[in-house]
Amino acid sequence: MKKYHFLVLLIAMFHPFRLHAQQTAQTFVQQTHYLLYLPEHYADDTSARWPLVLFLHGSGEVGDSIQWVARNGPPKLAQAGKKFPFILVSPQSADYLWHPNDLMSLLSGIKKQYRVDNERIYLTGLSMGGFGTWAMAEEYPDEFAAILPLSGGGDTTQAWKLRYLPVWCFHGLKDNVVPPSNSIDMIRAVRQYNPGAKLTLYPEAGHDSWTTTYNNDTIYTWMLAQNKSTRKRILLPDSELNDYRGVYVGKGTDTVYLTVKDNAILATWQGNTTLLIPAKKDLFFLDEHSSADAYFERDTDGEVSKLVILANEKEIYIKTPKK
Repeated sequence: MKKYHFLVLLIAMFHPFRLHAQQTAQTFVQQTHYLLYLPEHYADDTSARWPLVLFLHGSGEVGDSIQWVARNGPPKLAQAGKKFPFILVSPQSADYLWHPNDLMSLLSGIKKQYRVDNERIYLTGLSMGGFGTWAMAEEYPDEFAAILPLSGGGDTTQAWKLRYLPVWCFHGLKDNVVPPSNSIDMIRAVRQYNPGAKLTLYPEAGHDSWTTTYNNDTIYTWMLAQNKSTRKRILLPDSELNDYRGVYVGKGTDTVYLTVKDNAILATWQGNTTLLIPAKKDLFFLDEHSSADAYFERDTDGEVSKLVILANEKEIYIKTPKK
């Protein structure tokens, strides 16, 4: 079931105050056009929720003709009659760059309109869309259950954000458009935090690594077997939790105070509080559905010496000596 849709995205709202008499409140609206494929039996059970694949096209499909999006990848296969067991959303970019914030607005709208299984949302794209896949995943790592970037590249300094996200990357070794080193470097960086990240290099393929990849049902089987990562709490005795108590100082005057509460660590800073939930010794999480981590480093004597927060940014706090 294929449909042509567009979603009106509200990008900027009018300012609530009139600053000068000559100014008037206005609204800027941007449209995102996309191809929509619904599974064959989507309408049979109105209580069922379905996996969703967000596909990002390459630079050759940029423009204002939505049918161009079906030139390659899953939308091409769907148009040819292939039946997928998931919702497929294939937006069209109006310029030569995918914008994660716009894609997130689109995805949020899709989730409201259709019966999406929020634990099984997947992201894939080719060439420009491969770059977009890496960028989107690094911006919103908690949104997806797995990603498959093809013939693209990303920001290796942000690879730590993908430490809990299943990744399978593809590239042709004879690619003379996007160097295969882009994907190799990204996977090398991701594997420092996520050893299971996969890389498939096609020895004889050029830039087109996608025809072979998307025609292979193995990738869909692998993808659909992935579920969004959740965190599991363990119990640590107070004797171990007490090791983390103390005052930790970051950049400038940013200070975090850690105490023990409810078999967890209560963190207080700048009037805010949150619980750090133990996942294992020296590793804590902030929310079971978030990849945000707090982990502790120890000195050569085995004493806790540093708190590292991995969330939107990487923040380091040094434990002050006990008086």
